[in-house]
Amino acid sequence: MSPADSGGGRKAVLDHLRDHVNRGHARIASLLGLPLEVRSAGALVYDEGDTPHLDCGGYGVFLLGHRHPDVVDAVAGQLGRHPLSTRALLDPHVATAAQLLSSVAPANLPYAFFVNSGAESVELAIKLARANGCRRVIAAERGFHGKTLGALSATGNDRYRTGLEPLLPGVEFVPFGDADALKAALGGDTTRACVLLEPVQAEGGVRMPPQGYLREVRELCTEFRALLVMDEIQSGLGRLGSWWGCDEEGVCPDVLTTGKVLSGGVVPVAATLASAEVYEVLNQDPLLHSSTYGGNPLATVAAATTIRVLQRDRIVERAAELGSRLLPQVTDALAAAGPDVIREVRGRGLLLGIEFASEALAGLFLTHMFRERVLTSYTLNASRVIRLTPPAILESDHIDWLLGSLERSAAALAGV
Repeated sequence: MSPADSGGGRKAVLDHLRDHVNRGHARIASLLGLPLEVRSAGALVYDEGDTPHLDCGGYGVFLLGHRHPDVVDAVAGQLGRHPLSTRALLDPHVATAAQLLSSVAPANLPYAFFVNSGAESVELAIKLARANGCRRVIAAERGFHGKTLGALSATGNDRYRTGLEPLLPGVEFVPFGDADALKAALGGDTTRACVLLEPVQAEGGVRMPPQGYLREVRELCTEFRALLVMDEIQSGLGRLGSWWGCDEEGVCPDVLTTGKVLSGGVVPVAATLASAEVYEVLNQDPLLHSSTYGGNPLATVAAATTIRVLQRDRIVERAAELGSRLLPQVTDALAAAGPDVIREVRGRGLLLGIEFASEALAGLFLTHMFRERVLTSYTLNASRVIRLTPPAILESDHIDWLLGSLERSAAALAGV
């Protein structure tokens, strides 16, 4: 289908976006001269002129690239047979997907509940914690868990919270990576808590905790009878070069949320995994939580196929290998900008962050990369950081394209 078939050319799309979706988005798209995205394949997205753009953004979704043939074929086949469940008869696809997801999850998480988005999975995680007697939520400063009301309550950025109060009560924040601060928070109130953390803060600026922090968090949660909820929506399923970010220190949470990569880049899907003890409230009352579209056949077929591809093609190992090469290469490519422009390049696996001296420089760099036809990601809780989340299927010419674009964009900022 051409852009005309789907509602007109670029001007018509901008008009509809401005009048019916969001004026701010339309204004930014107009200022940047953003083209229409009309098709995709692998690491590339094509605009209305059939010009390719290298996708190293996508907010962490496309670890398998765009339109992975196995996932597309599985979803297309299901679409032709039975796209949505009746919710009355047995659905084999949700059962298969849950078993597969549990098989690659930390060992103590046998149960999975499928939802439509990462924020929904966090909502369920908080709900499970409440149902298990946790009346407090302890989250990390600059953490990001979504923008629905419960998830937003635990998101450490006042920009998205101000004016929406009252939010969920009983939420407090501690510095990320500070085990002593967490111990003080847990010990300062006898009310049972859940601790909600990301193993690496992606939207917080690709911030990695000190070695041993996650293990200390697990020990503190056990000591104070707190439930540990690990938000692996952006870090999980291979993005960091391991199946899960918490695997780095051998930590098993009580609840884990996942999404993004789980979709295979084809159908939106996320999930909340839980231990048998935590999940028992749902086993006792299956109607305590429900979702009309959550765990639908299209989504669960996509999830199951994605997990099989991750296993068969050693995608997690490829992410680790590619990431270990890319980090020093990206650092070298950006060297021309100098320390007055770029403060640090950091990351793990295929989640890389470039921290600039100012938000303005970060925005300027993003614009230069658009002109190079390389898509990168703005960081919601750290506006001076631009993220690279490339797919694990990058080929050598893609890497050359990326590094050349980084080098030219950095040179353009030198002396600004």
